[in-house]
Parts: sequence; C-alpha cells; structure tokens
Amino acid sequence: MAKPTLLAVLVILIFNITSSSFSAAADGDDSVYESFLQCLESNTNPQDEISKLVYSQSSTSYTSVLRAYIRNARYNTSATPKPVVIVTPTQISHVQATVICTKKVGYQLKIRSGGHDYDGISYVSDMPFFVLDMFNLRSIEVNVNDESATVQAGATLGELYYKIWESSKVHGFPAGVCPTVGVGGHLSGAGYGNMLRKYGLSVDNVVDAEIVDVNGKLLDRKAMGEDLFWAIRGGGGGSFGVIISYKIKLVSVPETVTVFRVERTLEQNATDVVYKWQLVAPQTSNDLFMRMLLQPVTRNGNQTIRASIVTLYLGNSDSLVALLGKEFPELGLKKEDCNETSWIQSVMWWDESQNLGKSPDVLLDRNPNDANFLKRKSDYVQNPISKDGLEWLWKKMIEVGKTGLVFNPYGGRMNEIPASETPFPHRAGNLFKVQYSVNWEEAGSEADKNFMTQIRRLHSYMTPFVSKNPRSSYLNYRDLDIGVMEAGKDSFEQGSVYGYKYFNDNFDRLVKVKTAVDPENFFRNEQSIPTLPNVEHDSGVTGGSTSRSISSMLILIVILIYFACL
Repeated sequence: MAKPTLLAVLVILIFNITSSSFSAAADGDDSVYESFLQCLESNTNPQDEISKLVYSQSSTSYTSVLRAYIRNARYNTSATPKPVVIVTPTQISHVQATVICTKKVGYQLKIRSGGHDYDGISYVSDMPFFVLDMFNLRSIEVNVNDESATVQAGATLGELYYKIWESSKVHGFPAGVCPTVGVGGHLSGAGYGNMLRKYGLSVDNVVDAEIVDVNGKLLDRKAMGEDLFWAIRGGGGGSFGVIISYKIKLVSVPETVTVFRVERTLEQNATDVVYKWQLVAPQTSNDLFMRMLLQPVTRNGNQTIRASIVTLYLGNSDSLVALLGKEFPELGLKKEDCNETSWIQSVMWWDESQNLGKSPDVLLDRNPNDANFLKRKSDYVQNPISKDGLEWLWKKMIEVGKTGLVFNPYGGRMNEIPASETPFPHRAGNLFKVQYSVNWEEAGSEADKNFMTQIRRLHSYMTPFVSKNPRSSYLNYRDLDIGVMEAGKDSFEQGSVYGYKYFNDNFDRLVKVKTAVDPENFFRNEQSIPTLPNVEHDSGVTGGSTSRSISSMLILIVILIYFACL
C-alpha cells in the first residue's frame, strides 16, 4: 500500500502547490498594480488624481474601457490575453510617468490610439503587459493662417476633418477614409487616403511631432533629431516611443469636388474595365483617385465578380466626364453617375454613401464597441495583370469564397517622392496596392479557421502578379502572417523577415535608429523594429517569472510521480 499512499500524497501536494502558485500569481498582479500606481502618483501632480485614470482587472470599468476600442472582434473573446493594467492619460505628464513606471515594474507596454491595428497588437500580447490608451489625448488646433494643424495621437481622423472644416472650406488633409481611425497609429504607419495621388501620404505632410522617449522625456522635432523624426513618419511609432502629437500641413481643396461609384459585373465587361483601370488609374490626372473593389457575388443565381470603382475628383463633374470619356471609355461614365459636393461631404460619402447631405457632426461619432470579425493582407503590383491573368483570378476568387480585393492606384505625387524620404518605401514603380479583405459575423474557431484559410489562399494565388524579393506589404495593413517577433525576444533575424517586406531597404536605417534611441528594446511588439544584433540587453519581463516557476515545479512533481509508481 506504500506506493498508492505516496501517489496520493503527491497528488495532494500538486493540488496545494498549484493552488498556492496561481493564487500567488494573482496576488502578484495586485502587487504590480499597487507598485505601479505608487510610482505613477510620485511622478505626477497629486491634483491630477491619477488613480482614477488607471484600471486594474478588478476595476468595475476595466472591461468597458478595454472593449471600447477593440476594432477586430477576433480579439474580443474570453481567451484573448488581457492587459494587467490600462492607463488612460489626460496629460502628457501621465504618459511620461507611465513609461517610467512600466519600465520600473518590468512589464511590456502596448500603445493604443484608435484600436484599428488589424491584428490587434496595440491591445493584445502573449506576455504580461499594460495598455496605454491615448483616447483622452485628442486636442486639435487648426491654424489657417499658416495652413497647419497640431493634432494629438488620440484624436480620430473624423475629428480632424471636422476641425479643419470648421476653420476653412477650402482646406483638407490627405489621410484615410475611415473616420474612427486614430491619428497616432495612422500617421506613424504612413497613412494614406483618396488624395494620395495629389498630395502623397499623410506623413509626407507632417512637419513636426512630439514623442515621449524611453526615458520619459518629451521631445519635439528639434530635440529628437532628424533620424528619429524620419523613423516615426512611417516606421511605426510603437517601436520608438509614445507619439503625443503631429503637426501637419493642410492642403488646398476646391469648393466643389466630384464623387461617383460605378459597378460592373463580368457580364457587363468587368474584365475589360479592370484591365484598362490598371493602365489609366496610376497615370491619369493627379486630381483623380479611383479605388477599385473586386468582390465575388451572386447575380440571378450565378456566381460572378463585381468590380466597383469609387472615386474622388478634385474638380467638377463636366471635366471629370470629359477626362474619363477620353482616357477610360470602357467605363462609360455619365454625368448622372456623378455627385458634385464639398470636400467635407465627400469624406462622409466615402465613409457611408448615405451620409451625403448630412451634417458633418457625424464625423465626431467614434462608434465605440463597434467590431467585426476581420482579416486584412496587402501586396503591391508593379506590372499590369493581363486579361488572361484576370480571368484566371476570377475563377480563383469564386472558388475561394468571400474574400475581396481592393486596388488603390499610385502614380502622381507618389512617383515624385524618393523611396528613402520616409520609412514607407513603396513609391515609384508601383502601379497600385492590393488590400485583401474579408469580414464575417459568426463567432467561434470554425468560422475563424474558414475565413482565415480563404484569405490566405487568395493571397497565395496572387503570387505571380505581385512584387518579389521582397514581396512587399503595407505596415498599416498589419499582417502577422508575414513574420512575428517571438515573445520576450529581440531577434534581428526574426525582425528582418517582416521588416524588409514592410520597409524594403529602409529597414536597415530603422534598425539603426531603434538601436540608438531604445537600445534595451523597451518599446516592442510582435512586429516592432529590432535593435542591431551586437547590442546586449534584457528584453524579458519580470511578470512571466511566476508562471515559469509553476511550470518547472509541476514538471519536477510529474517526474517524482512517475518514479514513485514504478
């Protein structure tokens, strides 16, 4: 009876150890929270009542604060790793203190502005982490006299557009078409919109910035130096510090602009339209941006492809119809297809066409807790896809299922700016960028697997048509499929896998800047810029030590049980 007795004792011992260990881990989170809060209070003004801006997992408002800016429902499940603490600063000093104190307790810091990071890395991690949520830092100051605006990272694009419109009816800013996107992530990842061909990327129109560095110091362009200022205009701010604000250059827009949406199926000469679009859209007037959406649909019981061309033209409809009648007769554009409107109304139309004519106040709606299940990927096309290639692609898209393609034309101003001007390298030589897009409503692992498989298959089928060596991608269409930095590591080799795809030859300069400004790799995420490989530092976190100790103890006990039962 000795062996069963020994076995029973060991089982009881395991239960007691695991219970006490997991209790200690929970107590550890509470202890970390208390230490972190004490540090924050000692590094901020008492009257700020910083404790009201910090949420632990036991806080009653924790879940609502976390979920408000989760924009991908794939990362809003019970199994999704959650931050130990969420900090919602209202002052720059709160950001500075958060950096200092997060370093002190040894946790990872994720930075979230609008939550639109497609693969959720601004609010999810496999390591113990805090979230610094910037939504309270959203001030916008517009100066029409010098045609500039200063906008904080937590503001949305919709709020920025609204503020510009309040001050001037003949100014705009070239950024994205989704109003709820946060300025901080959008601009630090390059940012683009439907005035790309006229004015370039969002970051091509940034003239200054403020960032809190790894030491908690607030730096403007002069203080940070040109290398860091270069890096945070397209290299991803989360690798280098916490972006507080950008100073942007406003651009001129006419009092009247024109928008239209025209759709064609395969039965309505869509193949000819798509082929010709590739030749016209990147070469036409810089005032014209024609996005094309390709989607498998069912018409009259038959599966087909629908090509939708969605346009912004910085001019009136008469000149647009004349231009496309000459350059793009296959489209058959008529004046009645067009809507003449103001620039601010065009912003709302692009967001939702039924917004045309409504008050611009709709741009101030942040739509919190608005999330679909989704996945995005990207590519660049440098040579037109032949009609035979398109017809083959249509079959594959119908075979795959729901995933659609979005073609965004380049050319114009993008051809004029050197690839090394900002970290974003995809300039001259690219006809258009491809976005792969799939949304779904069904929760659960089966639906997730199904739609993730669909989009990956279509991405694979596109291989013959897109850029090579590297097969380039766009940072703001975050895609963890193309490479990931393992948790707790800072591997130059791993970082190079995705780094060269996002940044091409600019990756090497980004690594040098990162090594200079954050040599210990405090600011890190699953696709952050690594440091140079010969720099020694500890990028681990203390918060994981308890679980590793538990695992080691359990392994030892299992071995003892094995030998006891022999």
